[in-house]
Amino acid sequence: MRPLEGVRVLDLTRVVSGPYCTMQLGDLGAEVIKIERPGDGDDTRAFAPPYQGDQAAYFLSVNRNKKSVTLDLKTPAGKDVLWRLIEVCDVLVENFRPGTMERLGFGYDVISARRPGLIYASISGFGDSGPARDRPGYDVIVQGEAGIMDLTGPRDGPPHKVGTSIADLVSGLTATQGILAALLTRQKTGVGQHVHVAMFDAVAALLTFTASIYFATGSSPRRRGNEHPTIVPYETFEAADGWINLGIANDELWRRFCVAVERPDLAGDDRFAKAADRVRHRDALVPAVKAIIAARTRDAWLELLDRQGIPCGAIRTVGEVCESAELRERGMIAEMAHATAGMVRGIKSPLRLSGTPLETYVAPPALGQHTAEVLKSLLGLSAEEIESLRAEAVI
Repeated sequence: MRPLEGVRVLDLTRVVSGPYCTMQLGDLGAEVIKIERPGDGDDTRAFAPPYQGDQAAYFLSVNRNKKSVTLDLKTPAGKDVLWRLIEVCDVLVENFRPGTMERLGFGYDVISARRPGLIYASISGFGDSGPARDRPGYDVIVQGEAGIMDLTGPRDGPPHKVGTSIADLVSGLTATQGILAALLTRQKTGVGQHVHVAMFDAVAALLTFTASIYFATGSSPRRRGNEHPTIVPYETFEAADGWINLGIANDELWRRFCVAVERPDLAGDDRFAKAADRVRHRDALVPAVKAIIAARTRDAWLELLDRQGIPCGAIRTVGEVCESAELRERGMIAEMAHATAGMVRGIKSPLRLSGTPLETYVAPPALGQHTAEVLKSLLGLSAEEIESLRAEAVI
């Protein structure tokens, strides 16, 4: 048994932030019914190439453990079907712009009046209040607006976005957290609530110590590349054949590092004796460490420093991570049979629950794969009624 078995989720989301949220709920055992536009489906079904078989790899990445139902929400018959699905679901998740669900007739106030126990979760770019509420929530836009890009990139270069869709993903994570909290509250009160996550808020919340530095000093931290503002050396260095990270986070580790690299002169240099000294003399220390690391290969350094208990790590490619012994031996790769894409692989949920393990992984659905099944089993529609809806292009 998985933690959310018995919970049914009506998924009205598309692209990344919402689908990532509902995929997590599916991984936890919820039955997730994904509503898609007839004919086209989720936008990410067209985010290709690359494809795996006839499926966009992008879509496959955030849509496992779901059932796909096609439904035209702009038609009266489609709206009637959606209302009937709402009646049998515990959670509704949507990531339209604020106001869209209201215009469709499915705003929170309307639904909660009919289903007070339903948990209604909304993800939007900038929330349902404030001057930017009507702006679209694209990941790269939010990364810039919420400050992450200003902190990312080389010291003297342009701002960079994070290498993955961090604004979408952290918003999905936050929405999942909110939904779980609302489910727990409903156990106590019997009443649902509106969970609303603004992508802007979720990314701004990641600023943590950098925001604290600003609040304490009144000055915005500047872009530093891979440098850490208050720890040195704690950054990326180029070895003879690749890149590594060092995490020399205290004075004891600094002394051990100097012994490991056979540089007693650095250990005895008053400029580098204490952590604050190393920060003040960063411009002298970092070039010295760069020269040291450049003299050996990546694996040679990792072996030596690991043996001495000095925090270090390789800068791995995505391929190296996906094929790594760590993921393989920890059973972190899900293999899911798909009718047209073959064996789909993905990285499993990182949650390890001893009593309710997450070991069910079903391949992302084909468009409309479960439409007839869901309408028949959950709503009791006959084969004739389903065919009539199909003939009218409602499904």
